[in-house]
Amino acid sequence: MAQRAEAGEERYRATRLGNGVRVLTESMRGVRSASAGVWVRQGSALEPVEMAGASHLLEHMVFRGTQNRSRREIALALESLGGSLNAYTSREHTGYEARVLTDHLPRAVEVLSDLVRNPLLEPEDLAREKEVVSEEIAAVEDTPDDLVFELHGDRMWGGHPYGNSILGTRETVAAISRDDLAALHRDRYVGANMVVAAAGCVEHDAFAALVEEWFGGIETGREANAVADPSEASSGTDRIDRDLAQVHIVLGRDTCGHSHPDRYALVLLSAALGGGMSSRLFQRVREELALAYSVYSYQAFYARAGVLGVYVGTRPASAPAALDAVRGICGIVAAEGLPGDELARTREQVKGRMMLSLESPGARLHRLAGFALHDEPFIGLDEMQRLIDAVSQCDIVRVAGEVLDPERQYTLCLGSDERRGTN
Repeated sequence: MAQRAEAGEERYRATRLGNGVRVLTESMRGVRSASAGVWVRQGSALEPVEMAGASHLLEHMVFRGTQNRSRREIALALESLGGSLNAYTSREHTGYEARVLTDHLPRAVEVLSDLVRNPLLEPEDLAREKEVVSEEIAAVEDTPDDLVFELHGDRMWGGHPYGNSILGTRETVAAISRDDLAALHRDRYVGANMVVAAAGCVEHDAFAALVEEWFGGIETGREANAVADPSEASSGTDRIDRDLAQVHIVLGRDTCGHSHPDRYALVLLSAALGGGMSSRLFQRVREELALAYSVYSYQAFYARAGVLGVYVGTRPASAPAALDAVRGICGIVAAEGLPGDELARTREQVKGRMMLSLESPGARLHRLAGFALHDEPFIGLDEMQRLIDAVSQCDIVRVAGEVLDPERQYTLCLGSDERRGTN
């Protein structure tokens, strides 16, 4: 079965192989490169507690060697052609990506297939990679503006898998065996859980033939179970005392998931709140009050829920004033929404940033795969802009009241208690 959508510069097509693998392409005029990737529905939110970090560890292990390539040969496979190869693990997916000149796209597909289909998972390599991941965990612990998000997510989600650390813990990673990873690979790296996509200078039928050649032999398998709906997230304020030069503060509230229509209102709210130098948070907290160097809003959307929040880093003596200022701005927007002129400016800002960010094949690839991974229909750029324009002031007021009320947010402060004075 194939789907096709063409509008302006967008040429999108989709095919599903007999084993369930979804094949997607978006052709872009005027480029000579292509970005291709393989996504597997497996991430930290799909792991049992005792296997925390397994998805990420498996992603690392595939680069340690396959049945056809040593780890050095993997590194050279595309770099020797001027291309690149990368991978990442998220809450719900694991992705493997390549960027190459179009002439080298067949090589990229074959290399990606080798990685996801044929990892050796040698015990001695696993021992080394566990040490690498332990260093990665240590790096997060030594980076408080990363660590605060890990701790905030764990506490805000109240035990739901969306709060799980993608890296796992030293204890869980140490306990994962070669057999555990082999079973995870065998169970989840199957056609029913896989998306293969390409964007850039790519022709769909030729790409689909490559995917059929290199991925058509994968077993259909069983689709991964969906993440359970979370219960209401935590609210209130917690403090974790650390001897740091700054206090790192995150305020957040759970939101709707990726497929919900309110997603567009949330994106606009986040942009107006702390999405740039002209945002309310930047102008008030940094420019007017000089309480912080870094202050911004963020949002993330998963299958079953999402989060919208604010980060601010400030000296201990300034932390109470900075937190009051952030909460004050959130409270005003929660009560009043955005006035018409600010909403209009924010719409143009979001649309402009979106269009500029999607001029690269890599960005188009991520967007393309995202629709398939969330089982959503493809939405063209013109339609996306229309959906942003369709967000009304009533939508903004309603959604802001739900997610920006400081009484309903969960706040975590990481650093020295301001009552001690400055460091």
